[in-house]
Amino acid sequence: MEKDAQDIAYFVSFCIEQYKHAKGLTGEQAMRELDKYGVLEYLEEHFEILHTQSHQWILEDIDEFINIRKEEGKR
Repeated sequence: MEKDAQDIAYFVSFCIEQYKHAKGLTGEQAMRELDKYGVLEYLEEHFEILHTQSHQWILEDIDEFINIRKEEGKR
C-alpha cells in the first residue's frame, strides 16, 4: 500500500473508532451508518483538510454531513 493510501486508511479507521465511541455504537453499526450516508468516501476525498482538524471537530463535521444527507433524502 502506498504511503498516501495508508495514511488515508489510518485516518478513516481513526474516524470510525471515534464515531463509534462517541455514539455508543458497535463497529458494525458505525460502519453501516457511515456507509449509508457516504461518509467514508467524504473522509477519503477530503483527507488533506480533515486530518489536520481535532477529533471533536471531525465528529461535528461528520454529524453535519449526515444531517445534510438525511435532509436531502427527505426531498
